[in-house]
Amino acid sequence: MRGETTINTARPARPAKNPINWPMTLFMFSFHVGAVLAIFNFSWPALGTAVLLWWITGSLGIGIGYHRLLTHRGFKTPKYVEYFLTFCGALALEGGPIAWVATHRLHHANVERDGDPHSPRRGFWWSHMGWIVNGQSDHREVESKTSHVPDLAKDTFHLWISRWNFIPQIFLFAILYWVGGWPFVLWGICVRVVFSWHATCFVNSAAHVWGSRRFETNDDSRNNWWVALMTFGEGWHNNHHAHPASVRHGLAWYEIDINWIGIRALEKLGLATRLRLAGMPKRGESPDRDESLNEAA
Repeated sequence: MRGETTINTARPARPAKNPINWPMTLFMFSFHVGAVLAIFNFSWPALGTAVLLWWITGSLGIGIGYHRLLTHRGFKTPKYVEYFLTFCGALALEGGPIAWVATHRLHHANVERDGDPHSPRRGFWWSHMGWIVNGQSDHREVESKTSHVPDLAKDTFHLWISRWNFIPQIFLFAILYWVGGWPFVLWGICVRVVFSWHATCFVNSAAHVWGSRRFETNDDSRNNWWVALMTFGEGWHNNHHAHPASVRHGLAWYEIDINWIGIRALEKLGLATRLRLAGMPKRGESPDRDESLNEAA
């Protein structure tokens, strides 16, 4: 379908003054304290471990696994690969796949309107972390979210990891402490998790406020280069909202998209098939020229 896209400028109703979700807030605050303590327990091996785990959990887990595979089904992969990527995503401590995927599908279905879990039109802080701090999340929602993710809800592994997504972190804690003591724990868990939390939240907040727009989508999505660097390519957010199912978010040569490179590597290994792609648009071309790529999942 070609033609001009009307941008939705309506401001969704501000959320009610919900009380602070103290269990979640204290949980997140403790990790921020640990990240500060890491400054006084620095070592290069600990930093290297944090960077490696950042890629495993942030790129393989969240970007490729939770987002481009589970949420949008942008490619197909064997179940054991899907489960491995999901396990990596659970290590990011952003909740289980059912809650994460359901929230993101709701975002695409209601972007910048009532029903969008984290629109910046309700305030920048709300879109960044306010929706968690003043929300009902305990990172283990299953029953309340299954209607939005019927494909995951019928899978025993996804149900289990959604309920117990913090368990892998406990084993990682033990391994890191055994290998390198508290510096490895503080950097490999606290610094890495806090950085990844804010990086992902910047996709919801900053990438809907600052940056450029290649496509006139019916929302405020932006292509933001520094968010893309923090998230292995998720910051090319306007490209993504124009073509949600496309596994490639960085469309131009200068739009670095590490997650796309990872998916291409899986394809070369025979572990990813039926990749859904959007190419660079021609001048004046509508973003929805390929309707098959505009499906959220």
